[in-house]
Amino acid sequence: MLGLQRETSSMYKRTSSRDYSPMVDVEDSSGVLENEVNNEMETTNPSWKCSLPHVLVATISSFLFGYHLGVVNEPLESISSDLGFSGDTLAEGLVVSVCLGGAFIGSLFSGGVADGFGRRRAFQLCALPMILGAFVSGVSNSLAVMLLGRFLVGTGMGLGPPVAALYVTEVSPAFVRGTYGSFIQIATCLGLMAALFIGIPVHNITGWWRVCFWLSTIPAALLALGMFLCAESPQWLFKQGKIAEAEAEFERLLGGSHVKTAMAELYKLDLDKTDEPDVVSLSELLYGRHSRVVFIGSTLFALQQLSGINAVFYFSSTVFKSAGVPSDLGNIFVGVSNLLGSVIAMVLMDKVGRKLLLLWSFIGMAVAMALQVGATSSYLPHFPALCLSVGGTLAFVLTFALGAGPVPGLLLPEIFPSRIRAKAMAFCMSVHWVINFFVGLLFLRLLEQLGPRLLYSMFSTFCLMAVMFVKRNVIETKGKTLQEIEISLLAKP
Repeated sequence: MLGLQRETSSMYKRTSSRDYSPMVDVEDSSGVLENEVNNEMETTNPSWKCSLPHVLVATISSFLFGYHLGVVNEPLESISSDLGFSGDTLAEGLVVSVCLGGAFIGSLFSGGVADGFGRRRAFQLCALPMILGAFVSGVSNSLAVMLLGRFLVGTGMGLGPPVAALYVTEVSPAFVRGTYGSFIQIATCLGLMAALFIGIPVHNITGWWRVCFWLSTIPAALLALGMFLCAESPQWLFKQGKIAEAEAEFERLLGGSHVKTAMAELYKLDLDKTDEPDVVSLSELLYGRHSRVVFIGSTLFALQQLSGINAVFYFSSTVFKSAGVPSDLGNIFVGVSNLLGSVIAMVLMDKVGRKLLLLWSFIGMAVAMALQVGATSSYLPHFPALCLSVGGTLAFVLTFALGAGPVPGLLLPEIFPSRIRAKAMAFCMSVHWVINFFVGLLFLRLLEQLGPRLLYSMFSTFCLMAVMFVKRNVIETKGKTLQEIEISLLAKP
């Protein structure tokens, strides 16, 4: 099979852009191109091995995202002591959360950067503030310098995830796109766990927290350098009018025998949108013909955060401490649950589909949060209540990682038309960061004023709302090419 594939690829002669260009009347061109697609359709899928290295390099950005989310958790006490703000909870909170402000800024610009400079250059621009910010944080001798470094890192964190979702979606063959999309969540989990393990010596080695920051410059440099060897998104090249380059990248990613089919689909899609302007404005995203898919994407990200996932991550240490489990061991349990759920999602994504995973994930999260509510009952003995609380926490994280965690970042680039894909992802990620910020800001206050029973009941209700929203609004994209998805959405009123 491999020999046959190499033979086919070597016999392939790249067709020039003129061979694809529509030379017939507009009313007949769609049918001609459609026939070409049918005639050229391969009976076998393209090799997944061609695109895998490019996807793996791109997911380094997700590893960095997870790492920087968790890098200050263990060392925070040492950082505050060395920099002179020990006991100042506001300053400690700023060190943790200033990344969110930077991430919001980065996400706002991610669409323009990805469309203006290309996906590969966007990754490299994402790595630069992460390298600079990690270095500044590591050498800081005051709170102000530390906050500057964390803010710089945050801008890279905000830029990276939308571009990673775009890139992985656009370079992956349709039959493994769900599996490759799950790599993003797995890489984020591995980054979080790496930050935890690297931070363990911080209480025994003076100044180890500086090393924790400096080590992150290594994967960031690998991302920037690795992107010189990776393929550019063929969809982006086609939008720029670089037809020959798009053909070459399709050949690298899919194999030579699949290039004609992929290019013909792009041309057919382009013919359906000749009357649309090149510039994508905010008003078009909110009120234009594609406003419905933007609404679906924004709502999915909002419900993801309103489910309480970040509150659960924040409160898990307290839950485990009350059960007599050390916080570092509890964090490991949470990390393993997150990773296990992500691996299961990777296996199932291209078998059962995105929509089913989302539905069962949110149902499982609602049940897990109900267990947390039950644990607060005064009628339960202490030990069963603790078991329910710990079990509910781990079940919540596991079911989140099965669908609500990885699916939105994969599904949205699939359903967004290519012309608005980068800008729409940037808008939806901005919504994600805003909701994330307010949940983190208000959680402890609401927990104090409303109590855990009512607050966790609210989170469970949001999960059930998400189930109804997904069932009514989300389409299945498993096994479809991006062009097939876009054409089917354009056909809907």
